Amino acid sequence: MAKRQLTKQLKTLPDAPGVYLFKDSEGRIIYVGKARSLTRRVRSYFSKSHADAKTLAMVSRIADLDFYVVGSEVESLILEVNLIKQHRPAYNVNYRDDKSYPYIAIDLETDFPCVRSTREKHKPGPRYFGPFTNAAAVRETLNTLRKVFPVRSCRGAEPGKSTGCPCLDYHIERCLGPCIEAVSKEEYRKMIDQIVAFLDGRQDEVIEELEAEMKRASEAMEYEHAALLRNRIKAAEHVRERQKIVSEARLDQDIIGIVGEEELACAMLLAIREGKMVATEEFVLDRGAEDTEPELLAGFLKNYYSTASHIPEEVLLPGDAEDMHVIEEWLSERRGRRVRLEVPRRAMKKRLVEMADENAALSLARYKAKTHYQEEWANRAIAGLQAGLGLAKPPMRIECFDVSQIGGTSSVGSMVVFENGVAKPSLYRHFRIRRIHGQNDFEMMKQIVARRLKKLVSEDAGRFGERPDLIIVDGGKPQLSAALEAMREVGAEVPVAALAKREEELFLPGRPEPVLLVPGSEPLHLVKRIRDEAHRFAIGYHRQLRGKRMRRSVLDEIRGIGPARKKSLLRHFGSYKRILSADLDALRAVPGISEKTAHSIYHQLHDVRS
Repeated sequence: MAKRQLTKQLKTLPDAPGVYLFKDSEGRIIYVGKARSLTRRVRSYFSKSHADAKTLAMVSRIADLDFYVVGSEVESLILEVNLIKQHRPAYNVNYRDDKSYPYIAIDLETDFPCVRSTREKHKPGPRYFGPFTNAAAVRETLNTLRKVFPVRSCRGAEPGKSTGCPCLDYHIERCLGPCIEAVSKEEYRKMIDQIVAFLDGRQDEVIEELEAEMKRASEAMEYEHAALLRNRIKAAEHVRERQKIVSEARLDQDIIGIVGEEELACAMLLAIREGKMVATEEFVLDRGAEDTEPELLAGFLKNYYSTASHIPEEVLLPGDAEDMHVIEEWLSERRGRRVRLEVPRRAMKKRLVEMADENAALSLARYKAKTHYQEEWANRAIAGLQAGLGLAKPPMRIECFDVSQIGGTSSVGSMVVFENGVAKPSLYRHFRIRRIHGQNDFEMMKQIVARRLKKLVSEDAGRFGERPDLIIVDGGKPQLSAALEAMREVGAEVPVAALAKREEELFLPGRPEPVLLVPGSEPLHLVKRIRDEAHRFAIGYHRQLRGKRMRRSVLDEIRGIGPARKKSLLRHFGSYKRILSADLDALRAVPGISEKTAHSIYHQLHDVRS
C-alpha cells in the first residue's frame, strides 16, 4: 500500500526548485534535500542507477514523501537548512554529539549587559559568538575577556542594587560595579563594543583604542585609571601574541578541512581574523546518506553556518562542495556582503587547507580511540556477519584472497588478514602464480587458496597455523568453486564466501541464491573494506612486478650489454629508472663503459623508449 502511494506521489512532483522530505513507515523524517528540479532529483533515488549502499539503505526505508516548491535555489537551501535543524534526520549530515554547542552571548538590548556562556537557542536581541566545540574553550575565552574588560558576569538581578554592596568581582577589579552605579552607561557600553570587536578578531583595533584612552588619562593626570588601562592593554597584547600570523592580507577567513569514513567524519575549522589564527574548532559528524565528499562538505557548511555568529569574507575548502555557488550566495545574504568560497591550488592558502585536513584526521582518530568507536563498530559488524552468513562462531579472523592480472601477464595473488575487524598488514602475503598461463581465474584462485591452506597442516606454519574463521574470495560462483576445490585437495575445511560484483551479494557453498547483506550496514562495510584492501594489495604487487619486467626487458634489448655491464650500470645508478633517464655524460662516467658503448647505450635507449 505504501509503495503504491509513493509511486502516485512521484508522479505529482513538479519540475521546479524546492525541498523534499523522505519519511519512514512511522512518519519520521529521515532525510531532507533540495533540488533545482524536484521531479528529476527525487525520482533519481528510485532508479536502478543509484547503486551506493547508503542510498539503497535509505530508499528501502522510505514510505512517504513531502515537498515544498520555492522561488529560487537559495530559498531552497534556506528552507533545507531550517528543516534539518528542526528534525535532525538520520540520513543527513549531523553533529555526532546530540547536543547544542556552547556560545558566548551578550544581550546588547540591556543597559549593562553581562557576557555569559549559553547553549540556548538563538533569540532576537543577544549577540552570539561561536559555536565552540566544548565548554572549556568558552570558559578560557571568558576568563581572558574578564582580564581585559571588567564586565559583569552575574545574570538576572544585580546584587548591589538591593544591598548596596557589590560582589567579590568588584573588589578584585573584575567588574566595574554597574549595580552600585560606579560606572556610567556610556563608559560600560564603550567597553561592551570593545568586547564585540575583540571577539570578532579585531584585537589590533581594540588595543589602539585602549592606548589612546590611556594616553588621555595620563595627560589628565588620572594616573590610577591610566595604570588600569595599561594592565588591560598588557592582557590584550598577551592574547594577540599567542595568535599565529598566517596571512599578510589581514583578511577574515575560515579554513576548513574534512575527512570521512563510511559512517563518521570530522571537520576542522581554523578561524583567521585580520590575518591571525584566533581559534580552531573540531566537529565529529554522522555523515548519513551523503556518500560523496562534495555532499559531505556541503552538509557541514550548511550545518555550521546556519548558526555561526560570524561569517568571514573568505572560506577556503579542501575541494568543491555540492551546490557551491548556491551556498556562496546564501552565505553572502547572511553576511550582508559578498562571501567567497575557494578551493586553493597553491602557496600559503593551500598549505592552510592541508593543515586543516591533517588536523581533522588526527581529531577523528582521537575521537575513535576515546570512544572505543572502532571496537564497538567491529563487534557489531562481526556479529552481523555471523548472523547473515549463518556461521557457527563469530568471524574474528577473516582472510580475503584476490587475483590481479592484465592480459594474463605478471599474474599475482594477494591475501589480507583482518582480526577483530582490524587490518593486520604484518600477516599479509603475496603469491606469484606458478605454471598457469593465460587468463584462468579459476585455477589461479584455487592455487593461492591451496598454498595458504597447506600452512594449516605444516609443522613450520608459524602464525599461519592459525585457522581463519572465514575466508572471502573476490568474485562470484566460479571463485567460490575454486576455493572449495582447493580445500578438498588440501584436506582443510574453513567457512568460505565469495563476494560478487554486486557488492552486497555473497555466495555460500550449497546455496543457489546469494545472501544479501543489508545496504549501508556494518557487516557490508566490513566485507567491502576487506575486499578493497585485498584488491589494493594485489594491484600494488602486480604493478611492482610488471615494472621490473618492463625495465629489464628494455635493457635486455640493448646490444653490447651483458650481465657484467648491466650489473655495473645498476651499481652506478642504483635503479633501472635512473639508468633509463641518464644522459650521455652520465653513461660515460660508468666504470667499464667505453665512449663507444656509452653512445650505443644512449641511442638505443632513446630509440627503444621513443
